[in-house]
Amino acid sequence: MKITFLGATKTVTGSNYLIEAAGKKFLVDCGMWQGKAEQEMENEQAFEFDPEAIDFMLLTHAHIDHSGRIPKLYNEGFRGPIYAHKATCDLCEIMLPDSGHIQEQEIKWKNKKRIRAGKEELPPLYTAEDAIKCMEVFKPVNYDEIIEIDENINVRFNDAGHMLGSSIIEVWVTEEGKEKKIVFTGDLGNNDIPLLDSPTMIEDTDYLVMESTYGSRLHNKNDDKAQMFLDIVYETLEQEGTVVIPSFAVGRTQEILYEINKLKENHLNDEEFQKKYKKLMSTPVYVDSPLAISATEVFKKNTDLFEDEIKEEILSGNNPLEFPGLKFTSTVEESRALNENQEPAIIISASGMCEVGRIKHHLKHNIWNPNNTILFVGYQAPGTLGYSIVDGAKSVKIFGEEVAVNARIEYIEGYSGHADQEWLMNFIYSFRKKPKHIFIVHGEEQSEAVLKEKIEQDTGLNVTTPEFGETYELTGEEEVVRTAAIERAKPTTIRGEIMRRLEKIKREIKDMDVCVKEDMENVTLTDRDVYRINEKIKDLEKQILNVIEG
Repeated sequence: MKITFLGATKTVTGSNYLIEAAGKKFLVDCGMWQGKAEQEMENEQAFEFDPEAIDFMLLTHAHIDHSGRIPKLYNEGFRGPIYAHKATCDLCEIMLPDSGHIQEQEIKWKNKKRIRAGKEELPPLYTAEDAIKCMEVFKPVNYDEIIEIDENINVRFNDAGHMLGSSIIEVWVTEEGKEKKIVFTGDLGNNDIPLLDSPTMIEDTDYLVMESTYGSRLHNKNDDKAQMFLDIVYETLEQEGTVVIPSFAVGRTQEILYEINKLKENHLNDEEFQKKYKKLMSTPVYVDSPLAISATEVFKKNTDLFEDEIKEEILSGNNPLEFPGLKFTSTVEESRALNENQEPAIIISASGMCEVGRIKHHLKHNIWNPNNTILFVGYQAPGTLGYSIVDGAKSVKIFGEEVAVNARIEYIEGYSGHADQEWLMNFIYSFRKKPKHIFIVHGEEQSEAVLKEKIEQDTGLNVTTPEFGETYELTGEEEVVRTAAIERAKPTTIRGEIMRRLEKIKREIKDMDVCVKEDMENVTLTDRDVYRINEKIKDLEKQILNVIEG
């Protein structure tokens, strides 16, 4: 059995692993690269394998960094079955077409530039229609059932507790009369995620491929984060401010809604708490994301995956995803109206890393105001707008405009959907028969290194942090054999830095185009405002000409 690591190596996105075993070739995940410009450019590259030669695929969960290149895989000839939990299939039905729509919008802007330059138009990575077509090869499965791929390969999906339908996948392979087992954690859930059960503990394995997003950190405990959330929101509302929460449309949004609805029950006799809670409940909470609205409906259809206590609540008629003051905005007009409203509010909007979607509009209209709060509740990948804000940027460019960061910036790490170092270690401790070898993936380099050292010191197990393109032969022994590596160029020179900055400027000019067009359609804009915008564009033209002539 061989495994080749083709994504999420010393970085968090692009999960993709190729396994060759018992005469079959199969994939675990086929995710999109996100974050830095040079990483996102990887999405356009050819696969390091022939898609037509892949026999089947196992999908751990629906998040785009694990599923986002499946339509590309399908377009290039893959027709094998994709085994995934039934809730993951439901979510992919809305998330992959949404991703396809984004690809179409991105390439439309790029092609306008290419046409003006006399170049041929490029196709999108894939379209929304492509994404819909690829769903025909998805095969929904349930947790805990053994699936026989053939006489030599069996798999089982277990609850990973990370998001609805997320799975830890066990794979048994028989070669030359000997059975070997490998486990893929996918993304392991934070042990106290609202709504979802805790991750399943696995009894034994020979090899473990394990995520490490928070391998060097510990989260706030559940009670702490709920109190922090309430305090931050209350203090903002008291000064007539708005709380903007950049949230991933699927998973995190639903968890926050649940937390808001449940806060009061643990503090029924606490007058100070009840005063703050009453303030929160009298404030409108807007979920401004069409994808989040659709995902919430998927959550309602899959309540069998919720904790027992929550299932009982739903059966009694008390849906934890609904409460007074909750409003969903679906249209662009409704979204724009939120930024014209002067009343304090809570706005939950995608994307969680602030790279695309309506959240950028809400940041533009709120981040400059010291009365407001931008509250982050999820992982921010380096190179993203969200990372810059959390990292302390004094100003940021949004739709091409430099905007001062005057708002209060908060980050509650305990809302992460990922296990922290303590629970990653507990997952390893839970094995009755410990893995012979552990591969650490899906983490920034520092997180992987810290977790590797922690595992080796505390357990004595063998640990590898693979590089992109490395192939390891799993012989059944404690040591694994590195048999090959695919070299990938890295932009480490000043030339690479220039190209990275050029890609960033392209995205910012695209944002500016949207922003200026919106302003020009605003009938309340004064002549002075129009003059100011015109002067800024003239200055930008001069700077671009200076670069070209230089």
